[in-house]
Amino acid sequence: MALFSKKDKYIRINPNRSTVNQPQIKPEVPDELFSQCPGCKYTIYQKDLGSERICPHCGYTFRISAQERLALTIDMGTFLEMFKGIETQDPLNFPGYRKKLTLMREKTGLDEAVVTGTALIKGEKVALGIMDSNFIMASMGTVVGEKITRLFEYATAEKLPVVLFTASGGARMQEGIMSLMQMAKISAAVKRHSNAGLFYLTILTDPTTGGVTASFAMEGDIILAEPQSLVGFAGRRVIENTVREDLPEDFQKAEFLLEHGFVDAIIKRRELPDTIARLVRLHRRES
Repeated sequence: MALFSKKDKYIRINPNRSTVNQPQIKPEVPDELFSQCPGCKYTIYQKDLGSERICPHCGYTFRISAQERLALTIDMGTFLEMFKGIETQDPLNFPGYRKKLTLMREKTGLDEAVVTGTALIKGEKVALGIMDSNFIMASMGTVVGEKITRLFEYATAEKLPVVLFTASGGARMQEGIMSLMQMAKISAAVKRHSNAGLFYLTILTDPTTGGVTASFAMEGDIILAEPQSLVGFAGRRVIENTVREDLPEDFQKAEFLLEHGFVDAIIKRRELPDTIARLVRLHRRES
């Protein structure tokens, strides 16, 4: 018997194989599978965020759409949308504006940057408005102003409390002075609602800035905010360049506003429905 027996062949290399470089196939990970937390910078598996969209590492509250907000806040099946289908007339004939609106409608499924209607929250009927930053950063134009104004007018006529989730990058530049006029228009409707002895609750979400902050967002009888929300008027760099001072690290965060008396309370997203219903009941008993 031979000392070294012939071994079976398991691999055969083709001596005539091509020397041409083959294209390398890189594994692709879908963009929607993971998210990076803006708070702690962790990369998070989307399913770990849950329906509330909250970072499991630092508690950062992610921005959510109006549809997601409805699902988390109201009693199922009770939302009746109102004032749908109002469209801007593009008062300045701003280049590319109509095309941008069309793209946003296709992308978000919304007509505009705010959804308005009535709903039950833990059994309490309210007039409800939800601004959605996915639609041109929830900038305030004539349609946003008209829908929110009509919401307050309806609530005043029906003697309903108003609950408004704010989010905005400010006035919509494509509509110029017409967008700025919405600040006074909505504020007048808020005042009439208040004069009728009715309750107005605002919940500041990330981000609430510009003309929205300078008007109806800060006019609520009670002002709540979600944790770590950015709330302010002008941008941080604009202010620093104007006052020529470095601002605190947490400047314009909800926690900073609470400390300085601009916000009544910071409420976690999961606790908002119970908190809203409790405040509505409390006001009804007081009135």
